Amino acid sequence: MPKRTWDLVLLGGASGVGKSVAAARIAGATGAFVVEFDDVVAAVQELTTAEQHPALHHFDGPSAPERPEDAWPPERVLELQIATAEALEPAALGVVRNRLTVPVPAVVEGDYLTPAVCARAVALGRAAGRDVRAVFLHEGDADRIAANYAVREPASGDQTARAVVGARYSRWLADEARRHALPVVDCRPWNTLADRLDSALDAALDAALSTALDAAPNATATGGPGGRTGVQPRVPSREAR
Repeated sequence: MPKRTWDLVLLGGASGVGKSVAAARIAGATGAFVVEFDDVVAAVQELTTAEQHPALHHFDGPSAPERPEDAWPPERVLELQIATAEALEPAALGVVRNRLTVPVPAVVEGDYLTPAVCARAVALGRAAGRDVRAVFLHEGDADRIAANYAVREPASGDQTARAVVGARYSRWLADEARRHALPVVDCRPWNTLADRLDSALDAALDAALSTALDAAPNATATGGPGGRTGVQPRVPSREAR
């Protein structure tokens, strides 16, 4: 792990691809601490109801089955998962804005971090003179994700259907991350993941600077009723290097 120069790392990826282990390693090697965005998601959902904020309760509302991935087609589950992630973008930006007010480095990891919100976070960090980087882990093999679930959650039984959705979600995240010029790291081979992740974090600095410079002439501050306060950059549509 190279010497840390960043203030905040956003680590995204589908469930079951190894984000928690990777985040713990980065934090342990750099003196940062880990923010589990899933905890924020749980808190936000606890404070709202399906009637108040239906976009946050697709999977726990009154009409949702106990295991949606087993009851609904994978296309529908994927669509609702993406919709949930997009609905949580203001919460993710809230975490980022709070982290930018303190000098303590952190790694924020979670399934519901979208590439779009990570690109905005990088631009916010740049505007505040802070080094914010984002990287996405990718695993497109549903069988591999199912095997990871079996190790992590042995009491949950077969989770093949959930893994199928996870692999599709991972591909969507990877495609969107590349579109926003954010690095994507394949989870395998496992024995080189740490080194490849380190390299991606280094490369993320160049991508962040390039994205911020491209966005600067088109950035606008928004706010007021129904608006999201902060800088909204124009994100270039190009492949990450």
